[in-house]
Amino acid sequence: MKQIKWFDRKFDFASEQNIFPAIIERLEGTAVLLKHKLASIPKKDLIAKPDNTWSIQENVGHLLDLEPLWYGRLEDILLQTEYLRSADLKNKKTDLAGHNERNLTDILEEFTNYRTKMLARLKNLNETEIFRHALHPRLIQPMRTMDLFLFVAEHDDHHLARISELQRKLAKG
Repeated sequence: MKQIKWFDRKFDFASEQNIFPAIIERLEGTAVLLKHKLASIPKKDLIAKPDNTWSIQENVGHLLDLEPLWYGRLEDILLQTEYLRSADLKNKKTDLAGHNERNLTDILEEFTNYRTKMLARLKNLNETEIFRHALHPRLIQPMRTMDLFLFVAEHDDHHLARISELQRKLAKG
């Protein structure tokens, strides 16, 4: 089973229901899932780069690299800017970060700290703030706070699935 590329994904944010509590649960689970998935993977497999793609550890580092963007986009929405700040679509930050040279425990701890800070902020939002929006710069569509963090949860899951795919590939040799 092959996963669709992230930039080829289409998103529909038409739901009028407040699904924000469930989104928060998904976001809380990412750090736990990462720690569980990575606990038994040998270091050589964590940093292996099959087909010259990001390693498992670089995928984790990429999730960390994007935490400031998500927090900044939340600020954009709450400050009622017209557009959300742009992402680095070439992922230079991840490519240049040297995540394979870092200690995985440090990356996971840093990710958990960022995510915990953001979740604390999200849990204090009111209904008006959850439905406030700004335009996504790449998708050119309105993105409410709820939609933004559904997008983040989907992005987390995309990389969790990629990590599983890499694990399977490395196990086959």
